[in-house]
Amino acid sequence: MSIYEEIEIEDLDFNPKTQVYSYPCPCGDKFSITLEELWDGEDIATCPSCTLRIMIIYEEDDLPELVESDDEEEDDEDDGDKKEGKKGDSGEKKERGEEKKEDGDGDEDELINSTKKLAV
Repeated sequence: MSIYEEIEIEDLDFNPKTQVYSYPCPCGDKFSITLEELWDGEDIATCPSCTLRIMIIYEEDDLPELVESDDEEEDDEDDGDKKEGKKGDSGEKKERGEEKKEDGDGDEDELINSTKKLAV
């Protein structure tokens, strides 16, 4: 495919939150390319609404640092919290003798525990 135009990176708009460079397309939409793609050596930005493509002229030394997205960090933290919570909950329940089986036999365990208490 042919290139519609060559554009200097300074002429593109950069969104630091999404880490995406964009440039207006004649069709009314925007060409876009991510910072990660630029760091990977990609230099062609595409328009999602038409077939036009532009070549980005840049030096890697001029690119901002690539930052991990907050979503990925939050997902990692959430997974850690869930794992810790499960460990902590089951440990506390074991100490109190309240652990329930995960296969739905919790009511049966309660009945057995209640019967044992009545027998004592």
